[in-house]
Amino acid sequence: MSERPRFLEFPQHGDKRGHLVVVEGGFDVPFEIKRAFYMYGSDPDVVRGEHANRLTEFVLVNVSGTSKVKTVEPDGVETVFDLDRPHVGVYVPRMTWKDMYAFSEDSVLLVLASEHYDGTEYIRDFAEFQREVGLA
Repeated sequence: MSERPRFLEFPQHGDKRGHLVVVEGGFDVPFEIKRAFYMYGSDPDVVRGEHANRLTEFVLVNVSGTSKVKTVEPDGVETVFDLDRPHVGVYVPRMTWKDMYAFSEDSVLLVLASEHYDGTEYIRDFAEFQREVGLA
């Protein structure tokens, strides 16, 4: 497997008026962005995601507040990423399990995706994910 989940740091531009962060598909993220959505209002004990994707790659950025992202790679490696800066995201390759949790009250988690939504390419059962990647 060549791609692994990792932090991406985006360039910050700013002056006394504040900050501006620009994220461009194919430059700042390793894919062209076809879909964007965001989550907010999640309680700290809620777990979101809980799936892997056969085709879609993601970048997750907490543009406000904080959250955590746990990934499980096809080789079984687990990593927890703390998203606590609005100019840093985590890249999640295809066929990587992801859980988002520990949302702060002011959390707004922006998700950039490489593909348009197609529910058939989601794996929503962890045991099925393990079977497909050869971990079970």
